[in-house]
Formats: sequence, C-alpha cells, structure tokens
Amino acid sequence: MDEELTPLDCLLPSGKQRICLIILNQPLDKDYLHILWSKALLKACADGAANHLYNITAGDRDRFLPDYISGDFDSITAEVKAFFSDKGCKLIETADQDLTDFTKCLAIMVEEIQRQTLQVDAIVTLGGLAGRFDQTMASVETLHHALSMTQLPLLIIQGTSLAYLLRPGSHRLGVNTGLEGDWCSLIPVGGPCQTITTGLKWNLNVLIFCCTAILSASDNQVLQFGKLVSTSNTYEPVAPGNPRKSVTVTTDQPLLWSMGIRKDGE
Repeated sequence: MDEELTPLDCLLPSGKQRICLIILNQPLDKDYLHILWSKALLKACADGAANHLYNITAGDRDRFLPDYISGDFDSITAEVKAFFSDKGCKLIETADQDLTDFTKCLAIMVEEIQRQTLQVDAIVTLGGLAGRFDQTMASVETLHHALSMTQLPLLIIQGTSLAYLLRPGSHRLGVNTGLEGDWCSLIPVGGPCQTITTGLKWNLNVLIFCCTAILSASDNQVLQFGKLVSTSNTYEPVAPGNPRKSVTVTTDQPLLWSMGIRKDGE
C-alpha cells in the first residue's frame, strides 16, 4: 500500500503538502489561486494561462510572477508576454505540436524539480476540467503521460472537481479534510481495470453503483467502458462525530479518480 495521499490538502490554508503549481489556459478561481500560489515551490503558466493570471491579479501583479511561461505562444497576448518578460519571468518556447502545452509545461517542471532538488509531494494543476470537452480529454491524456514522466502525483483542480490518475498498485486516499463534496468516481480511461476498494458506499469488491442500479460484484470487479463504470459513488457513511475513513483502491491498470470539492455555501 502506497503512503496516504490527501488530494485536497493542497487547498487547506493549513495543509502540509509541498506542491508545485501549473496554471492552464482556462478561467481561474481566485481563492484557489491565492491558496495554491502561497504554497507552491515552483509556479508555471502554460501559454494563454498567463493572460488569465495577468487579468485576475490586476493591482497586485508583482506578487504573482510565475517562474516560467511555456508553450508555442499562440495564445498569450503581446501585452501580457511583454509584461512578464520585463519582470524577469522565463519565456520558454516549445513548438512540438505532438504534445499539448500542458504536457510540455509539465515536462519542464519535472526537469526543474530535479535540477533544483526540490522536496515536493505533488504537482497541482489549476484548470483543465472546464470548457471544451476535447480539452478536458487532453488533460486526462496528460495525466497518462505523467505516469512515465514523474513519480509525483499530478492533481488537476477546477471548480468543484479534482482529477487524479492512479497508477497500477494500491493507494490510500485521505478524504477527511472537510472540503470533500458528496461524490467521487473511478473511471477506467484507457482500458479495463481490475479494481478493489474500501471506504466507499458502493465498494468494488462487494457492491458497485452504476447509473441507478446496484449490482452484485465479484472479489475483483472489472471496470470497463461498455460494461461497468463507477460514477456517482460516494463515501462510506460514518456515525456523527467520527472521522471519515480513508479510501483504498487497488488497480492493475491506470484508473482515474475524481472527486467533488465543497465550496463555501455549498
């Protein structure tokens, strides 16, 4: 069993995760940005993400200078590019069209973490789960690339959702920060996954919830598109006042974990 990872620790002002931050070219949540920026050992923007950072930090831009901006620079505006260049931010042009700006930005970050010998617990990406469906799927593809690029967890956060690709093996996920929403899911993007879980209301070694039906399951449940996908799951109920149990997941193939994030007033 791998060491426990608490995915939403990074959004706690008191959280202990040591992170690096990648910002993608999608609308930014100001609260998330401020919390993650204050924790991050390295900060980067993927191309047009610099426009969003520039706009959302108006009046306080000198406190929000990324370590580098990378991409083919087809999205960043001339004004924003000039501003960050004048402030000393590195502009790294990456012209390879076979990879997305997200994947290329991640590759640079992994190199920088190694070069600077930084002690990092996770890489957090802000953006990547909203807007165009094909771009959301491109974010999921980058999660697959990441498995061969780094041993660090790569988390994608946007709005009320977090996505994290579990590599083959056993995982323990802390889900008791108070920020967890009501839903979670395990989605077999890439191929069938033999899966066992604990800590969920509908566990894959006992019961599985799919659409509106509860189905009996064998000891090792196969998740596969066209057969069974664990969406709209939730956590094992606990008595009032008791902490929520960790979720454990064992999988033989990469398996996409996603979970809801509870925001103020929800």
